[in-house]
Amino acid sequence: MKNILFSMAAACGLVFAVAAQAQGFPDKTVRLTVGYQPGGAADLVSRLVAKGLGEKHGYQVLVENRPGAGGFIASEFVAKAPPDGYTLLLANSSFAYIPAMFSKLKFDTLKDFSPIALIASTQTVLVVHPAVPAKSVKQLIALAKAYPGKLNYASGGTGGSTHLSMELFKSMAGTNIVHIPYKGNGPSISDLVSGRVDVSIPPIGAVLSFVKSGKLRALATSGGKRSFALPDVPTISESGVVGYEAGSWYGYMAPAKTPRAVISKLSADMTDLLKVPSFADHLQNVIGAEPEGLSSEEFSKFLARETEKWGKVIRDAGIKGE
Repeated sequence: MKNILFSMAAACGLVFAVAAQAQGFPDKTVRLTVGYQPGGAADLVSRLVAKGLGEKHGYQVLVENRPGAGGFIASEFVAKAPPDGYTLLLANSSFAYIPAMFSKLKFDTLKDFSPIALIASTQTVLVVHPAVPAKSVKQLIALAKAYPGKLNYASGGTGGSTHLSMELFKSMAGTNIVHIPYKGNGPSISDLVSGRVDVSIPPIGAVLSFVKSGKLRALATSGGKRSFALPDVPTISESGVVGYEAGSWYGYMAPAKTPRAVISKLSADMTDLLKVPSFADHLQNVIGAEPEGLSSEEFSKFLARETEKWGKVIRDAGIKGE
């Protein structure tokens, strides 16, 4: 009986300790670690979140850029950080790619992190050079099937989002369109506009001006719903490739074993920012991202689905990380 009472007292003590830790959180600076250079979407989203948490919830937040190795340096750093909620990671869609692309990682994307919240996403757009005789997704698919291996598409590099998004499209549409990788989206878009390549599926923001000027033709966007930036352009899914969805997303992770109460507080405070009109407006109209607001539990399930989905695409296409 004494042992049972002792165990119950210890358990209660642990619960109260965790609750007390969450109640006092944060009492020092929270660091949002970004594995990329300042100025990109991941950095801009993080700076907006940092500003929002400070203004709405009284956090002291520092954005810390640790670029290099495609974000691996930052991921490894946070995976090994104390699990107390003060060192967080900006995770993007590459989190779902790398387990299948790289056999030797110093961290496990599903086991070494605790998802906090998914804040935003960006869509891509399937575009063709005006010389390509296709004005819809169905016409592009028909053209590719009539001339297998004759059309080509540009990506920002092997294993990047444009590459994987097109491989998913090819797989679901049953087409053979040749991949031409570039070193970055900039050069790939330049050659697409000049007509050296036929097709691509870059971020909307990167080609919006070319679409509006008629230098590129937008066939469809990649999201589960139409993009606010191109509301008159249908999605790939509603254009006949039913269930297609791709793009980039931005969320936050803590080291595994971070107290559940701390994760819950961070999740609630981050998703609460999306209810602030100025925050959502800046996210959408300045950064070009769409608000998401998935909780910790929802983000965890989302990440598992994304990892399985893109893992299959990568394995089927035989893509290896560089």
